[in-house]
Amino acid sequence: MPRSERAEPSVAPLAEACLGYLAENPEELLAFMQHAGLDPDTLRRSVGSPALQSGLIDYFASNEPILLALCANSGLSPDQFMRVWHRLNATE
Repeated sequence: MPRSERAEPSVAPLAEACLGYLAENPEELLAFMQHAGLDPDTLRRSVGSPALQSGLIDYFASNEPILLALCANSGLSPDQFMRVWHRLNATE
């Protein structure tokens, strides 16, 4: 099925994919933790929380190289990713 016809991902699975990518790339994981001010214990306790999910998606949206790598590895288009980010950051 072409990427444009796939269902748009929801926040939780997208954040899980982001965290999975970081787990496979320790240097990027460290950079995210430093950016977010998280230590390993706090990160572990935060897994699955809306705040961490939003933070992960924000981090990837602001870092084009890892956004593109995540999309290439997951079969998700950058447009699909950014639509989720826009939904999270919509101001009404």
